[in-house]
Amino acid sequence: MTVAALVLYLLFAALGFGWRSWSQYRRTGSTGFRGIHGRPGSLEWLAGAGFVAAILAGLAAPLLQLFGILAPVPVLDASWMRATGMTAAVAGIAATLYSQRDMGESWRIGVDPGETTTLVRQGVFGMVRNPIFTAMLIVAAGIALMTPNPLALGAFVVLLVTIELQVRVVEEPYLNDVHGQAYRDYCGAVGRFVPHIGRT
Repeated sequence: MTVAALVLYLLFAALGFGWRSWSQYRRTGSTGFRGIHGRPGSLEWLAGAGFVAAILAGLAAPLLQLFGILAPVPVLDASWMRATGMTAAVAGIAATLYSQRDMGESWRIGVDPGETTTLVRQGVFGMVRNPIFTAMLIVAAGIALMTPNPLALGAFVVLLVTIELQVRVVEEPYLNDVHGQAYRDYCGAVGRFVPHIGRT
């Protein structure tokens, strides 16, 4: 199961970041990467740096378990949990790609404050404001269940915290500044990460 977790993680990275960036570049001339912003140590910077750290830790966790450097937490090391994790990881990868497709040319990693993108409200964005982040958390939870060692569990927690920071401290203020009342109406109607929850 450790090898399967590693394969799924690499597939997620290749499709969700690599292929998506390449297809974005072909359509728009930009990869969509906007990098880490903010003063080092600020919440904006911590959101970006923590996200990168969580992604790297998520990759390292199955590798270190594969080579016997890390061991699963015994209480979480059950076959049904690993099977649940695999199902979640596969579903999360599919949901990530589907959500990225619905975002179209507005897809970005990070925010450029000087850039204006379309406010996407169609498809899955009509049900959840941040479906890509939701899907990524499902992938990370699945990998953590497939290889439930301390690093994988920690990577999931860091990813959860940094996604919350990215959305609340970086993306929502940016979208509010750019789209004003239209975005506030959207927030009032659609949940932040799951349907109906996190409406403002």
